[in-house]
Amino acid sequence: MINVEPIAFVRNNRETTEDDYWGEVISTIELVDGYTEQSLVGIEDFSHVEVIFYFDKVKDDKIEIDARHPRNNKAYPKVGIFAQRGKNRPNKIGLTTVELIKREGKQIYVKGLDAINGTPVLDLKPVMKEFTPHGEIKQPIWVSDLMKNYWG
Repeated sequence: MINVEPIAFVRNNRETTEDDYWGEVISTIELVDGYTEQSLVGIEDFSHVEVIFYFDKVKDDKIEIDARHPRNNKAYPKVGIFAQRGKNRPNKIGLTTVELIKREGKQIYVKGLDAINGTPVLDLKPVMKEFTPHGEIKQPIWVSDLMKNYWG
């Protein structure tokens, strides 16, 4: 058994899940009780942070484990759930790299987080160059079409 508890929650103006226009969304991530601002000391020295979060609004009966058309768009090929980044994942875990705007006490302000208001945050990790991909990034052509308005 794996037990995880939120370390923080997302606060922003997005109340519903939408597929596009996340790029300008400003979110506050505030640590829960039990964590102090000491947990965030030094994070402001990084330009970007990886936010690992939990899709808590996804209903269990909507979980996908097989292949499907991304966004249910038949113009895109049917691909396995692990070959796409849809929210209806088996463990409901999301991961996004965001721009860190600032830190204030137990809060960080970030830009471009594709999580709705109230989303539980499981972990935060600073982005370090040494952990970014080495070499060319390869992806199918349909991904660029799907993502053309995602960050807006």
